[in-house]
Amino acid sequence: LHYPSTSLSSDVDLLMASQQKTQSAFPSLLGITGSRAVMIQRPTAGSYKEEASLYLLSVRIIQAKNIRKSDLISKPDCYVSLWLPTASFETKRTKTIWNSRQPVWDEVFHFRIQNQVKNILELSMHDEDLNTPDDHLFTVIFDVAQLTPHHNICRTFALTPEGEEELEVEFKMTEILDPPEKIVTNGVLVSREISCLEVQIDQEKNANSVKGKKELVLEVKGSYENSKSTTISTKSSSENQFVFHSVKGWEPELTARLQDASFSLDVTFSPDIEDTSAQSLIVPLDSLPAEKYLDAAVQTEENEQLNLKLRVKDCPEKFDVRLGFDLCEKEKDFLWKRKRVVADAIKKILQLDEELKDHEVPLVAVMATGGGARAMTCLYSHLAGLQKLNLLDCITYITGVSGSTWTMSKLYEDADWSRKDLKGPVNSIRKHMTKRKASSISWDRLKYYRKQLKQIAEEGRKASFTDLWGLLLESMFYNGKNENKLSDQQRAVENGQNPLPIYLAINVKNDGSSTLHFKEWCEFSPYEVGLLKYGAFVRTEDFGSKFFMGRLMEKLPESRICYLQGLWGNVFSLNLVDTWNIATDSKDFWEQWVTNSVKDIDKDNEELEKESTHLKTHLYTPAGKFSKTIKGILTNRPVHGEQHNFLRGFQLHASYNQHDQFSTWKDCDLDSSPNHLTPQAENLCLVDAGYFINASYPPLLRSDRNVDIILSFDYTLDTHVQSIEQTYHYCSEQRIPFPKIELSEEERKNPKECYVFMDENSPIVLHFPLVNDTFKTHKAPGVRRSSSEMAEGDVNVSGFWSPFYLMNFTYSEPEFDRLMKLTEYNLENNKDLILSAFRTAIELKKGSSPRP
Repeated sequence: LHYPSTSLSSDVDLLMASQQKTQSAFPSLLGITGSRAVMIQRPTAGSYKEEASLYLLSVRIIQAKNIRKSDLISKPDCYVSLWLPTASFETKRTKTIWNSRQPVWDEVFHFRIQNQVKNILELSMHDEDLNTPDDHLFTVIFDVAQLTPHHNICRTFALTPEGEEELEVEFKMTEILDPPEKIVTNGVLVSREISCLEVQIDQEKNANSVKGKKELVLEVKGSYENSKSTTISTKSSSENQFVFHSVKGWEPELTARLQDASFSLDVTFSPDIEDTSAQSLIVPLDSLPAEKYLDAAVQTEENEQLNLKLRVKDCPEKFDVRLGFDLCEKEKDFLWKRKRVVADAIKKILQLDEELKDHEVPLVAVMATGGGARAMTCLYSHLAGLQKLNLLDCITYITGVSGSTWTMSKLYEDADWSRKDLKGPVNSIRKHMTKRKASSISWDRLKYYRKQLKQIAEEGRKASFTDLWGLLLESMFYNGKNENKLSDQQRAVENGQNPLPIYLAINVKNDGSSTLHFKEWCEFSPYEVGLLKYGAFVRTEDFGSKFFMGRLMEKLPESRICYLQGLWGNVFSLNLVDTWNIATDSKDFWEQWVTNSVKDIDKDNEELEKESTHLKTHLYTPAGKFSKTIKGILTNRPVHGEQHNFLRGFQLHASYNQHDQFSTWKDCDLDSSPNHLTPQAENLCLVDAGYFINASYPPLLRSDRNVDIILSFDYTLDTHVQSIEQTYHYCSEQRIPFPKIELSEEERKNPKECYVFMDENSPIVLHFPLVNDTFKTHKAPGVRRSSSEMAEGDVNVSGFWSPFYLMNFTYSEPEFDRLMKLTEYNLENNKDLILSAFRTAIELKKGSSPRP
């Protein structure tokens, strides 16, 4: 709704006159009692239902003062746009006031909002240009929760530090006495009520009503489908039934029209279609009777008509996205089964006299870093070493990032891999690592890649270089096409016979931000794929399919594992800022170019400070053209892959920013800008997690996993403790339990084979960097090398001339063998430290009460 007006109160009073006044029911987060926002049911673990009150928000854009010139000659030609994505699918705007530094609009805009989502209104001022793109001057970011219902509130927003430039706005919020909206939430994400509109073409009535060939265009703006079209002829239509899903609270409308069709056109999805026909049929969905068909007709200028049947119904509550921060039931079942395997293995290795009770069994995890083919090779060696030491059955989780995921995903093709001698898999990867890779880019292989990428596109996914990289990995490390999928790995853990694998990636912005400024942890297991910060997970076999508001809209085939390997270990999607940060461990050099200018303009509002669920008002000032160009060069990711966003449609809860689990993983400025977080994005941009911290700790630090011991295998060259130090600093900032990491300069220059880090209420971490220390002089623990064997101990794992650099995917046989022996030796040489950590963890668990 949009009305030019001189009085905000008169407009609102007119709209609300037919409704009886009652006491406000806005949420208690405003300090007002009597909220309808009550929990009424817990349908699934981790999520629950709430009732949300409805309000009419009226925003009167009054005037601006002293607006600076953005053109050299003329005064600014200003208009204001209003964006409130929780209430409307479109951006509203005022008229343009031409050639004025003191524009006066005095226009009122209305939004229908509900109080259990975080309503953030963005008021953007622009200088309109006729021949070039409009200049974006400012954006005021305002939390509607600051408003008090039934009160006119006038705010003057200072657009410059000196306060010379101002924007004056008046707000009023009035309760709508409709039945409350029922939502489902986990305290962070909100799924709103969805209307499902069915449109059928009445074939019987249309037998002779349309002559020639016409195109029927159907549109429900803001719906998941948005618009559809089909060809109608005297014989038949190419499709008879259509479905649209839309947010009920947005009061959606169906627009239908007939137009001449010059060629046959099947049902298609299309972008917004401008309505140029005076014969359009417009039907508000809330005017249709629930669950009953209503007849309607679309007219043409030739007095022809097409008869339709319309029916609207509520979308089923069955969710395909699991909302909750707890572990899924399948993982809980796995843990119960694996605990018995671990208990028996620990009893044997420690030679215990008595069986361990359930709460006394330590949960031990392997954490592997990235490092390309080097990480893949070393993880094979470490797992073989654990098996040789009879420690592999003591492990409950294995997490990996980048190159280490290639080892994990290959091993888990065998449902009993840890019960078999790992010499077989090691010999297999040795053959692949030492063979020539020229055939991977042969003409025949390139034609194969093209065919596979075309198939991806035909299946409904967006083919990218990440997929091509996955196909290259398949060519380098497999014999032919690999049909395995991640969900197939459930067979390898269904009886607790192997540790549970968890693969880590991060979700980033595909341009405009470095990983320091925006990243979200995304974990993959054989059971689920999920974003930790939001507590949202989908079944692994559904990852890559299309979702809306928690419902599966279109099931796409599950990707082959090679495409996920390309995603987890894509060493090519770095932007320049990420590259600089990794190379220098410096976060400040490019800060002035890549950080948005966002200032808090609520600093003096003491009342707002007390309301912790409120977000302060911020002012965003866009960078100039030169700065934008530099930022684009620095932050653009030329090579990345996008996946359909399974959070699409969700909105953020009114108090999302105070949820303890969201706060645990809240680590960037955008976390206070819900309009720009992942639920608003059409696609995910998932990349190698090593671009932020080259480690896979985060899944092991989830409180529900209760990990006691982490065997940290670090495969980086030269920076032997950087990843664990970065993890410690990150955890300190996020208040995640993690042992303190303090090393002397001597330890940094001459790193040890193993470090043990312990702290109260934190997991015990045994860190194994990739170093060549006593291996130079010992071929086995306690066994010194003879003079003729000294060459075998010469393994260069540091410096520019190391053969194990990141982009090397082919090793000689001696290089491969020496790297394997080095990493296995370092593990065996520190077996006593591992066993000591086991004993310490057991004693700690015996001294504490059983964990729930």
